[in-house]
Amino acid sequence: MEMTATTPAPRDSAMEGPAPVGWGFLGAGHIATANLGPAVRSVATAELRAAAGRTPHRTAALGATSSSTDYAAVLTDESVDIVYIALHNSVHADWTVRALRAGKHVLCEKPLGVSAAEVRAMIEAAAAADRLLVEATWNRWHPRTRDLAGLLHQGVLGEIQHVEAAFDGAEPDVRNYRRHATLGGGALLDVGCYAVGAILAAYDWAIPEITAVRRQSWPGSAADVRTAADLRFGESTANVVASLTGTGREVLKLSGTAGTVRLDSPFTAGRGHVELQVESRQGLAVRQYEPVDPYALMVTEMTRAVAGDKAAFLVPLDQSLAVAETLDAIRAFQIE
Repeated sequence: MEMTATTPAPRDSAMEGPAPVGWGFLGAGHIATANLGPAVRSVATAELRAAAGRTPHRTAALGATSSSTDYAAVLTDESVDIVYIALHNSVHADWTVRALRAGKHVLCEKPLGVSAAEVRAMIEAAAAADRLLVEATWNRWHPRTRDLAGLLHQGVLGEIQHVEAAFDGAEPDVRNYRRHATLGGGALLDVGCYAVGAILAAYDWAIPEITAVRRQSWPGSAADVRTAADLRFGESTANVVASLTGTGREVLKLSGTAGTVRLDSPFTAGRGHVELQVESRQGLAVRQYEPVDPYALMVTEMTRAVAGDKAAFLVPLDQSLAVAETLDAIRAFQIE
């Protein structure tokens, strides 16, 4: 095992507040190095104390107090309170359960598991360990997403009649796990969780009936490059498209009996300036959102929760399970 370590700067005991919450990372890929690593470093109440990854130089670049190639070493590190899991999808459940049993709180990359059965097992493990388990669907922490949830709760759109949601992500390299079904790859699991989550939020997290599915896979692979599905919620409907062709197109439109909401692309918001357009009987209202880092917001809220703040916002596990159940149903639909 290769191990490197650095000594943290001394703390001024006369001025310091509560001890920072310790984070440990499993995985040092792009999402960890470009987004979550900087997010943890930006939050004053969080410290990245341990990281493990397959590539030593990338793992060391995260800036953790210690880094190694041994994932298990992070779970036994007593300075780590929260384990962030950014491994390929097929091992999310395994390492999440291991971390929970080791007494760690867990923030796991989306999709939480590759099936609803995995998600249920993870939820049971979190309850048995009395530890937090949260799916890292970072866009849920963006102020626009939370505002939209508030508008839906208030019934501003009336009864929802139709939702259109589409997410086209970056086209992965042929060696990337997203091209391999056995590693939990494919468009539906990778980006479909965002689009399906947006639809379920509009329908108060009800599980839909799947009425049609259209699926296209990469040549020589069982992983889907594009999946489209038609969903039904009683008399109301939705269309979802998940793809990995690289256009970056994101669409979210909600239509109700009292108005419509349209989110400009990307509907997951990202870090830039975005808008939320509400058209109702009162006319068109446009809400503006200044640039924020939703990853830092996610880290802040997770850190607050672990420190004991019961008002911290976390994505509820029943909602993560609803997404997993819907993804299962879309994947299981028999295409004629």
